[in-house]
Amino acid sequence: MTTRDSEVALADTDRRFFGHPLGLANLSGIELWERFSFYGMQGLLAYYIYYAVGEGGLGYSEQIATSIVGAYGGLVYASAILGGWISDRLYGAERTLFGAAVMIMVGHISLALVPGAVGLGLGLVFVGVGAGTLKATTSTVVGDMYRRTDDRRDAAFSIYYMAVNIGGLLGPLVTGALWKTHGFHWGFGAAAVGMAVGLVQYVLMRGSTLKGIGAAAPDPLPRRQRLRYLVGGIVVVVLIVVAFVTGLVPLESLANIVTGVAAIGAVALFAILIGSAKTRPDERSRVISFIPMFVASVAFWALFQQQFTVIAIYSDQRLDRTLGGWEMPASWVQSINPLFIIVFAAVFAAMWVRLGDRQPSTPMKFALANLIMGAAYLVFLLFVGNTATPLLGIVGILFLFTMAELLLSPVGQSLATKLAPEAFKTQMVALFFLTVSIGSALSGVLAGYYDAEDPAAERSYFLVLGVASIAVAVVMALLAPWIKKKMLGVR
Repeated sequence: MTTRDSEVALADTDRRFFGHPLGLANLSGIELWERFSFYGMQGLLAYYIYYAVGEGGLGYSEQIATSIVGAYGGLVYASAILGGWISDRLYGAERTLFGAAVMIMVGHISLALVPGAVGLGLGLVFVGVGAGTLKATTSTVVGDMYRRTDDRRDAAFSIYYMAVNIGGLLGPLVTGALWKTHGFHWGFGAAAVGMAVGLVQYVLMRGSTLKGIGAAAPDPLPRRQRLRYLVGGIVVVVLIVVAFVTGLVPLESLANIVTGVAAIGAVALFAILIGSAKTRPDERSRVISFIPMFVASVAFWALFQQQFTVIAIYSDQRLDRTLGGWEMPASWVQSINPLFIIVFAAVFAAMWVRLGDRQPSTPMKFALANLIMGAAYLVFLLFVGNTATPLLGIVGILFLFTMAELLLSPVGQSLATKLAPEAFKTQMVALFFLTVSIGSALSGVLAGYYDAEDPAAERSYFLVLGVASIAVAVVMALLAPWIKKKMLGVR
């Protein structure tokens, strides 16, 4: 089933979930549990890597920890390219989604049960590839339930995003509490259980709610070519494993490498989508319109994803987390942003529906997101040199993070489905997630320049990043008329 404007979409006939298809509830449900497991694990990841062995960690340096976390975030969203290709050329979005969910659960089980660096490596690869694939395919299936011109699309993605953040809120709370009482591996085990719950829910509801949405590959690969791609994939995996085993890739440089690889992947994917004979002239124009928004999204995520690098370390070492004589686990700070999302996602969804065609264009939403993110980093300047930053300070900063995120992330996912050429629907969504990939890897790279022990260096760090983000916002606002023209009626 497709969703060209001239055809009837599932959302036109099924309004059982607050005016939306019931399939939105199912997809939101599995993404809730996937994010529970993902953020529950990620909330512990940096601490697990740099805490001493005697404290249950692996005993690596903070630099290695932030590099691995940044590289892992980059791997997750770069994997959306692979997932998009498998979806569009082999199995369709829905079946690819299911396989990805199974991979994620295997990864969390590895982190929970396999000790040391081996368990870390296996877990991060399985979770990373599975999570990136699932995000791309789930967004595609959500988009396929609506016509391109349906004003409810952005609202649907905001509802979906609220479910995502319910999982993001609960995950670090549960795993963080188990870490403090029973150790890191109990926290990782809770993440595995959460993913299992999501899988069961999805399997029970997939047939009755999705009605064949995303079942077919829009551009199937001829069977005679499949073996060639399979062999090529195996060779790439073997080379990567050898590079790590032999020490050819130093852990300190991992984020830099992932940034470069993801950037090359983005350029290649843009070239494919723009240059393909399967892309119509109007579709080509829409893909070109996405280029400046791609850059703005990378800039946004490079700052936002520092929640798991710089801000994670800041929360552990600089933040006053004492509440009435009890010290809050540092990982719980990562639940603040999802909590705000849960509160405000519905507000934003209702606002977009109420405004209709009077709402800001997508380029202007991207500009506002970068403006607010820049302001958030400038607020950090108020606490430079403090030995104990008040908890309310980080709450206020993460509130600004949230407002920026709601202007860009669900809107960007929705936009990718609207701008996508018919033959490359999931790969276009993967292109959006590549912005998160590059931004996440950059968050690990940038973290190498952060020095909490030197107030002057800390001041320069937050000042430069804040001003740079505001500059991106200004450029996006200036380019907005040209972008809107190239979008050919898509808002």
